[in-house]
Amino acid sequence: MGIGEALTRKLVSQEVQVVLSSRDLQRVEAARNRVGAPERTLAVRCDVTQPDQIRALIEITVQRFSRIDLWVNNAGYGILDATSNTDLEKCRAMFETNLFAVMSCMQEVIPIMKAQRSGSIINLSSVAGHIPVPYMGAYCATKHALNAIGKAARLELKGTGINVITVCPGRVQTNFGQNIIRGQDVFQIGTALNRGINADRVARAILHAYTRNKRELVVPWTNKIPIALYRIAPGLVEFGMMRMMR
Repeated sequence: MGIGEALTRKLVSQEVQVVLSSRDLQRVEAARNRVGAPERTLAVRCDVTQPDQIRALIEITVQRFSRIDLWVNNAGYGILDATSNTDLEKCRAMFETNLFAVMSCMQEVIPIMKAQRSGSIINLSSVAGHIPVPYMGAYCATKHALNAIGKAARLELKGTGINVITVCPGRVQTNFGQNIIRGQDVFQIGTALNRGINADRVARAILHAYTRNKRELVVPWTNKIPIALYRIAPGLVEFGMMRMMR
């Protein structure tokens, strides 16, 4: 759903063959039905924290479509709590999905793409991978780490025909907020930032970045301003964030 479904719709409209995956097969089949074009899509159950299921997903995809040109790591969720209270078991579970599952997927799909001598990997990160957000420190840590992994892998894969794109959206109108794990301290940034952009806009930007082999995508582009400002005047950005906490 959300960004994944919106991106699938864009790709299918260009006659691309797409495999959708989720831990919940019924939900991913429902998304596939909403997208349409059943002859060019396939829904597969896959928990990306389970390496054997990742390998099965890749095997099914190659058997059905012969190759993998684009792999999108989109699974992720957040924890909302103060660092002093964050449940470490829940934090480790989040790292398993947001970071280690991405690395596991990359390790499985890179050999396929190397054999093809072409391919792209897109990792869905966040603006929170550039600017730490109070009461979301653990989530931000997963995204900071994901940014580093993606950018390092991109350099490591130079000359192989494989590109790695790190996508950093700001607020997006998805179910992310509904699925967030809430701890004891649930302050969060309010005001107009809650509205965000729609998933379709993010999907358009991702497709544009993919076709141009970009290194990183920040969407909407206006988020580049606070990212740059945080580098040169972090105190100012931190002051603004604390003023908006509620």
